[in-house]
Amino acid sequence: MANARKIAVDALIRVELDGAYSNLILGQLLSKSSASKEDKSLASAIFYGVLDRIITLDFYINKLSKIPSKKLQPYTRQVLRSAIYQIYYMDRVPNSAAVNEAVKLIKKSNENRNSGYVNAVLRNAADSVIPLPTGSDLFSLSVRYSCPQWILKDLVNDYGAQRAEEFLKAFLLPSRVNLRVNTLKISTDDLINKLSEQGVSSEKTDIDNCIELLSGIDFADNSLFADGFFHVQDLSSQQCAHSLSAIKGERILDLCAAPGGKSFTVAEIMEDSGEIISCDLYESRVSLITKGAERLGIKSISAKVNDATVYNKDLGLFDAVLCDVPCSGFGVIRRKPEIKYKPADDFSSLEAVQKSIIETSSKYVKKGGRMLYSTCTIRKAENEAIVNWFLDNNRDFSCEFMHTFYPSENNDGFFCALLVFNA
Repeated sequence: MANARKIAVDALIRVELDGAYSNLILGQLLSKSSASKEDKSLASAIFYGVLDRIITLDFYINKLSKIPSKKLQPYTRQVLRSAIYQIYYMDRVPNSAAVNEAVKLIKKSNENRNSGYVNAVLRNAADSVIPLPTGSDLFSLSVRYSCPQWILKDLVNDYGAQRAEEFLKAFLLPSRVNLRVNTLKISTDDLINKLSEQGVSSEKTDIDNCIELLSGIDFADNSLFADGFFHVQDLSSQQCAHSLSAIKGERILDLCAAPGGKSFTVAEIMEDSGEIISCDLYESRVSLITKGAERLGIKSISAKVNDATVYNKDLGLFDAVLCDVPCSGFGVIRRKPEIKYKPADDFSSLEAVQKSIIETSSKYVKKGGRMLYSTCTIRKAENEAIVNWFLDNNRDFSCEFMHTFYPSENNDGFFCALLVFNA
């Protein structure tokens, strides 16, 4: 079990000090580890549990310790967070195990002088019941739902206190996994049956050819994945791709495509006819699109390196353009909880980039064509405000619809707006 806890703490350190992406760093550490399946599962539960609740866990530490969390050495801080998470949130883990294994980790680290301190704090935690603040003020909500106050303020201003709290509750729920059935190779019913034969339980959703996994699966070692019978794509993202209303034979441009999920879904909707040019800024990310299309057996997609903020006349005109712009990602906090702890300044330049991309994207739309603006955030400053700014400055475009997919109703929060070029 100690191995599991060390994996979790090592991953948390990488996220805190190096800014590593949670899913990538955990995957790397798990793949290198000889830990059992059970230990890997425990490591994942601790890792994501701590990321979900850092502000709450630091509140507990500050109540239990004379040294505030922010002044602790990094490894000691992450060991305390991990152990306190186990004590207060993991009923199946005995408190004694959480305390003893945490002390062992500290003793084997460069911060071993803190072992007595860690032992004392955690034994205090195991013997204490510390109530969380119950008010509806920003501080209380921040502590209860482990969300920075500046994000809370944005959500309350955009949606009101009740809906904002619904979002916060949703962010702490386990993330569901949706698959997009590759209808070029298999039907939805047949894929569900084949998964069942592998011991993987799944069911249909309200979206055509989208299924939800009800049990775990190792994609790296799954023959159905390797043979291209599906790709992994959240329900909201699939709904967004459907909103483009692509039809057979059209010419489609996906300007911010990597790793390619929306392009793949649009290609399957079009029965692999027509042409889809899928672009991204970096060659390494473009290669993800190419490899994904090859695995799925999609022939209509060609992947290119292209800057979405700069008009490229060589691309020509298109029936439909998809611009899934860089955003704050506040709709996918359930899957990437580290996003919410980034400083507000990290997002200060996003709106300028979004305006540049939507303006550039519009130049590729032929007369009567469509443009879909989308994000995986729920901040109105990055969604409705950008679309309305564009429409005010481009009278030849009209809005067919705008829709926000709420994280309290779907797995992820998404926004999309379908605009039509009427000139």
